Amino acid sequence: MALAGFFLIALRSHRAAAGWLALASIIFYGVWNPRFVALLVASVVFNYGMGVAIARSRGRGRASWVLITAIAVDLGLLGFFKYTNFFITTFNDLSGAQIPLAHIVLPIGISFFTFTQIAFLVDVSRGVATEYDFIHFLLFVSYFPHLIAGPILHHKQIMPQFAAPATYRFDPSLFAEGFSIFLIGLAKKIMLADSLSVFVIPLFDAVEHGVAVTFFEAWGAALAYTFQLYFDFSGYSDMAIGLSLLFGIRLPLNFASPYKSRNVIEFWRRWHMTLSQFLRDYLYVPLGGNRLGPRRRYVNLMLTMILGGLWHGASWTFVAWGALHGSFLVINHGWQRLWAAGSEWPRFATNTIAVFATMLTFFAVLVSWVLFRAQSMHGAALVLAGMTGAHGFVLPAQVAAMIPGLSRHVTVVGSMPLLGGGKVMGVFVQICLIGLATMLCFAFPSTQHMGKWLKLVAIFLSIGFVIQGIFFGHAPSPFLYFQF
Repeated sequence: MALAGFFLIALRSHRAAAGWLALASIIFYGVWNPRFVALLVASVVFNYGMGVAIARSRGRGRASWVLITAIAVDLGLLGFFKYTNFFITTFNDLSGAQIPLAHIVLPIGISFFTFTQIAFLVDVSRGVATEYDFIHFLLFVSYFPHLIAGPILHHKQIMPQFAAPATYRFDPSLFAEGFSIFLIGLAKKIMLADSLSVFVIPLFDAVEHGVAVTFFEAWGAALAYTFQLYFDFSGYSDMAIGLSLLFGIRLPLNFASPYKSRNVIEFWRRWHMTLSQFLRDYLYVPLGGNRLGPRRRYVNLMLTMILGGLWHGASWTFVAWGALHGSFLVINHGWQRLWAAGSEWPRFATNTIAVFATMLTFFAVLVSWVLFRAQSMHGAALVLAGMTGAHGFVLPAQVAAMIPGLSRHVTVVGSMPLLGGGKVMGVFVQICLIGLATMLCFAFPSTQHMGKWLKLVAIFLSIGFVIQGIFFGHAPSPFLYFQF
């Protein structure tokens, strides 16, 4: 209905069509929790007014104060909803106090629409954002394909499209492209991410109760989560891009085969690309970037990644995850400086080095995802200890029997509830799913780079959806990035 209404109204008025789409987006947001519609609209009105005030006072000292005030209010609102209980818990742990936690519901998508509007305010102060039509701004912030889980939008990427007459004319080729991308994203979510989740949840719940997990259990869950997270969030991003194309609007690319990266610097240029660009442009660069020497660069990298980790969630595990990636980036930049100062490798070794670098990067990212997924540092420590073999090497008897002589090197048990979803056949399903996910990540292009194969893949996936619905139907789980 939103799609048909948009193009029908556009026949009479482009601005009215934009208003219709903004209204549909707000209703879409209100379906989750109507109480927070007022919060979203108030945030839009406030930031629009502050943006206009900044534009009118540019070139004078007052503009900086308006910008600082607006950003402080935005971050204060985000901090209240997202970090109040985190600070109370931390204070209680350090002081021994027993302050009760606040009953606060986190508004879905608040991190994304807050960052989108902060980027707008900064762009206005820099003279980059120059259009101030309120209807277009309301649509820019509330646009439903990106509202609840990104990608993070920039004014210059989207606002010109709202002003372009071509956006309001139905384009069959864009519709077909968008529907194909949407189907592929949906397949990533339902067929892969949700299927892998059953091998992740039991183990990470168990470690929070102090269960010491073994080598194969820990690695099975860590690998399953590494691919679950990727196909869940990249699937959502594809669905957002596909849905948006139905309306003739192009959203920015958010993933570009990140697990193929040869170093962590490249990984962050390929993973959640809009967040990486936001952190670079609005945090790392204002901190000084690499302009003040290598030592200051390393400090800025650490601060940026720690704050990026805290953005993902109000927990010390996210802080540790951000600090770990900050350390990876510092090591990566330091290694590149040494590499530039030394001699180059022989040409025959280049391909071998590339493969090794990709494997090392993937391993580093995988280890960091354990911190990202765990609910506590203690739980993360138990999983990481299990991955080193500290808690033993154990396999179900049916699996160990398939490899002659293996029973001499591992402990054989009747069953392992945390491996393979608690079923013997589940172990083989888990192995097959992880193998399929590995092949798709490393041997195939990302969705937006499929070219002429895009629509053909979508047709096959449509058939796959029917087969899965008949034989393997299960209730879908929420998108993982909804919690951020």
